[in-house]
Amino acid sequence: MAKRTSIVLDEETRRAARELANRLDCSTSEAIRRAILRFRDLTSGVPLRVRKERGRTLERLAELFEGHDAAEEIARLKKEDEGF
Repeated sequence: MAKRTSIVLDEETRRAARELANRLDCSTSEAIRRAILRFRDLTSGVPLRVRKERGRTLERLAELFEGHDAAEEIARLKKEDEGF
């Protein structure tokens, strides 16, 4: 559940928040919210949820390429390209 809060911004920060909102095509409040969450993620490292998702993706890639011979594939592609 969202809760309302108030913050006091100096002119430079207010202007930066509005510029960011324009770039993101959202309200100033939403731009500030996104910036806070992004900064938290940058300073806290990669969240556990994202690390797990990346791990699953790498496992899936390993499954997809299991038994694949990269050198053989490159040789095949080079041979196909000889006609061009």
